[in-house]
Amino acid sequence: MLAIETSCDDTCAAVLEGGRVRSNVVSSQARLHARYGGIVPEVASRRHLELINPVIDAALADAGTDLDAVDAVAVTVKPGLIGALLVGVSSAKSLAAATGKPLIPVDHLQGHVAAAFLEPDPLEPPFLALIASGGHTLLAEVRGHGSFAIAGQTLDDAAGEALDKAARLLGLGFPGGPAIQREAAAGDPEAFPMPVAMSRADSLDFSFSGLKTALVYA
Repeated sequence: MLAIETSCDDTCAAVLEGGRVRSNVVSSQARLHARYGGIVPEVASRRHLELINPVIDAALADAGTDLDAVDAVAVTVKPGLIGALLVGVSSAKSLAAATGKPLIPVDHLQGHVAAAFLEPDPLEPPFLALIASGGHTLLAEVRGHGSFAIAGQTLDDAAGEALDKAARLLGLGFPGGPAIQREAAAGDPEAFPMPVAMSRADSLDFSFSGLKTALVYA
């Protein structure tokens, strides 16, 4: 199966055979967006247009196969940046139509969870999965291969979004997570008091807005 992902700023394609990943090609736009201090949707979409065909070609070549040999074409259809998603969906639809192969729409949050089923160390349900990315932070209660229930989720910013905003406040650049991690490695964890959000709440939800506010006034 050929799988295509363009929900945000990475242009990705992979070839899978059952639970085995035969190839996985990721082209990052991090340097392109660094000058803006965050992801610019229009810029991301235009870059996807430039990269999508070379990335797909590279994934097929790395797997030692071609379009005629794949059984289906899967593509992220939600959630994500609408312009970025359209690039991947349009490409996948074209390939599926040209080859007569089935088109499989994928929710990319389901994709995050499904990655745990892949070789060489696949997990079997039930388990609890933490999805923490630039746009999403949630706990998924996974009881089967086809779906999950949300056990807890952020009530405001996603973890990655909070890190990017914090890095921007500190003048550390984009992406924020690696930049903050580098600075924190030589820092003092006791230098500034930071709140622990939701610690008294009777839920598994998250909140990151208080951390950002504490950073502003630290």
